[in-house]
Amino acid sequence: MRIRFTKMQGAGNDFVVLDETTQRLNLTPAHYRFLADRHLGVGADQILTVRPAPQPDVDFEYLIHNADGGEVEQCGNGSRCFVRFVREQGLTDKTTVRVKVHGGVITLQEMSDGQVTVDMGAPVFDLPQVPFVAAHAQALDVTGQASPVATSNANAWQLGLSNGDAVTVGVVSMGNPHAVQVVTDVDTAPVLTQGPLIEHHAAFPKRVNAGFMQVMHRGAVRLRVFERGAGETLACGTGACAAVVMGIRWGLLDPHVSVQTHGGTLTIEWQGGDTPVRMTGPATTVFQGEITIPDTL
Repeated sequence: MRIRFTKMQGAGNDFVVLDETTQRLNLTPAHYRFLADRHLGVGADQILTVRPAPQPDVDFEYLIHNADGGEVEQCGNGSRCFVRFVREQGLTDKTTVRVKVHGGVITLQEMSDGQVTVDMGAPVFDLPQVPFVAAHAQALDVTGQASPVATSNANAWQLGLSNGDAVTVGVVSMGNPHAVQVVTDVDTAPVLTQGPLIEHHAAFPKRVNAGFMQVMHRGAVRLRVFERGAGETLACGTGACAAVVMGIRWGLLDPHVSVQTHGGTLTIEWQGGDTPVRMTGPATTVFQGEITIPDTL
């Protein structure tokens, strides 16, 4: 099977984008893994698939598959690339579009300076919705001490890892699950050792994205994220949103924060409570092409 694709990136988080607005490709998890393979396929952190609107109040639908072939609920950097793709391909002339993803409906806006702003919706702290199983963690109160009450209002959670480490994380969903911890220096943080252990921790039945945040000052952080099903990426949009949300909730950050990742800088805004998180950053088309997917996958 030979298919057309577009390679895109947002702050270094890279994607293969597929157009299924006129015809379904009927790809399998093995096909997605092949496309994401950096040696045998195109190479990408995620595969984004554009589909027609499934309901009257949205403009499009898109699916997100990680490099391991599994479908996920949300991708912040991918959503910015999505709106750039549908405009460049002539699929819409709107600068603001509403899009259905597995994790809900999001609003995307292409700005006059070429940046894209995404309304990511309000963060979710309700534990079953994350999802998060409190029985596998220790709730901490605002002082960082163990709390006898395991509720969505817990300030943080202590996770015991299989290598003997104990880490303190904030738990939140930005359409997909995140566990955020504060570190002294992201350059020396144990992202590659703790990341997979947090991702597969028993407290997260659908696995989790593990964020490592260094607070520079109240308006800036540095961030590395070990993404569920993809490993460490150069940037993670939902991870940036989750990190800022937890930083604000912990009283460490102001409502407007610059997030520095290895792939670029994202701007995150959140006014607290049930207000939506807004993310602004770049989205770039790298190249277009065609690839033959082997029949033997």
